[in-house]
Amino acid sequence: MPAKKIGLFFGSFNPIHIGHLVIAEYMAEFTGLDKVWFVISPQNPLKQEKSLLPEKQRLQMVRLAIEFDNRFKASTVEFDLPRPSYTINTLTYLKEKYPKQEFALIMGADNLTTLHKWKNYERLLEDYEIYVYPRKESFTIPAYANRPNIHITGAPVMEISSTFIRKAIKEKKDVRHMMPVPVAEYVKEMHFYEK
Repeated sequence: MPAKKIGLFFGSFNPIHIGHLVIAEYMAEFTGLDKVWFVISPQNPLKQEKSLLPEKQRLQMVRLAIEFDNRFKASTVEFDLPRPSYTINTLTYLKEKYPKQEFALIMGADNLTTLHKWKNYERLLEDYEIYVYPRKESFTIPAYANRPNIHITGAPVMEISSTFIRKAIKEKKDVRHMMPVPVAEYVKEMHFYEK
């Protein structure tokens, strides 16, 4: 059986929303990826962002969002790796742990434009396929994006963000349809982002 190609979708998912799921679904259905793993970024100990929920609660929201969809998986791989988490270290670890799997990166066009600032970015470009989803802002696509392992996709552009949702909840707005139902219920029940 050929190796499954797994797309790694890194993020804070604070909270996960329908925009994240639309991108993941597009990647699983319209590209060469078989599965998408949501890699929840741990809290950076140097950057205590007030609005960032603890990783276990963000993990719970991701699990609730993808519970009945076997194309998706919530990954805690970065919870136990040294911090700050560097993508290249996470990929190296995953390759050792799952030698039969093939891993690729999923990133927004904004990340592609700053990739040259990432740790060991040449190795990322050399060793991994990268699936890029567009952002509403226009970005100058760097020269290294011409490589055959970089796929600029036609994923739908969603003008929705976790920041917008958190701000709206604080302002007592009803944004339940911007998140999967179980996530919206969990956020309400736990009184997340209200203060």
